[in-house]
Amino acid sequence: MRIVVIGGRGFIGRAVLQACFETLGSELQAIVVTRRKEGAELLPLWQRPFVWDVSESVPPPSLISGADAVINLAGESVVQKWTAAAKQKIRDSRVLATRNLVESFRHAPQPPKVLVNASAVGYYGDRGDEELTEESPPGKGFLSEVCQLWEEEAMRASELGVRVVCARFGIVLGVGGGLIERVMPIFEWGLGAKVGKGNQWMPWVHLYDAALMVLHAIKNEQIKGAMNLVSPNPVTNKEFTQTLAKAVGKPAFLAATLSVPTFALWLQLGEGANVVTMSQKVLPKVALSTGYTFIFPELELALREIYYRHQFMEKELAAAS
Repeated sequence: MRIVVIGGRGFIGRAVLQACFETLGSELQAIVVTRRKEGAELLPLWQRPFVWDVSESVPPPSLISGADAVINLAGESVVQKWTAAAKQKIRDSRVLATRNLVESFRHAPQPPKVLVNASAVGYYGDRGDEELTEESPPGKGFLSEVCQLWEEEAMRASELGVRVVCARFGIVLGVGGGLIERVMPIFEWGLGAKVGKGNQWMPWVHLYDAALMVLHAIKNEQIKGAMNLVSPNPVTNKEFTQTLAKAVGKPAFLAATLSVPTFALWLQLGEGANVVTMSQKVLPKVALSTGYTFIFPELELALREIYYRHQFMEKELAAAS
């Protein structure tokens, strides 16, 4: 199976590649595409990624022609202060990159069979306690607008006979990046705290499940359009902080009592604070209805596994230094 992974050196991309190798073994031919030149020349020739600035130009059609699947995970981080320039980069790194990719499909002698294009639960906006599935309408706000434009560009590939899956990622939890990389040290110090009142819903997913759900989308021809990549058991921010404190062996009552004021987040991130203050009770209806079985359906099990890996990696680094 020939798979092209755009953003394959990122947090989620590395996990997707690992899942592909574990599942497909010698049957897999993987091509990694990255915009980061740094370090690429140091890799062995057979491991070097194809370097492409995702928002600047159309990739060569030969890159994707004949591929069984293209996985597009490109996108600027949304966890930053949303200045006008930052918002432009967030939008362009998703919308223009996907537009350029689909344009490449148009010129390919043999377009790929399926495109799994990243999107996000930001599509739904801030929705309180409302249960959200792939059939729910979009919300309001910058992230929702970006996700809608992002998915519209991806769905244009369907005009070429390509099956398109818009993978709406929730908060991906795993070692080596994402939210856990930022907050784990704080919780280890016993200073973990909920955000505001802590009643906002967090649509989370373990990194390993996220990767396997991408593979599930590739293999299952029933899946077209939107697919939520989230656990079937979303939690509130208060539940998340208590469970993470428990996983790292710190008193859970402190995590439940301490609170980060939302105004403090707005001072630091501006409008970008919406990423951690909005409430989204998102459910994986498509994944469940097409037979996906979660490895980590419950948050406590997921966080304990992540913390175990985190500690193991710290010991490995300490032994190597």
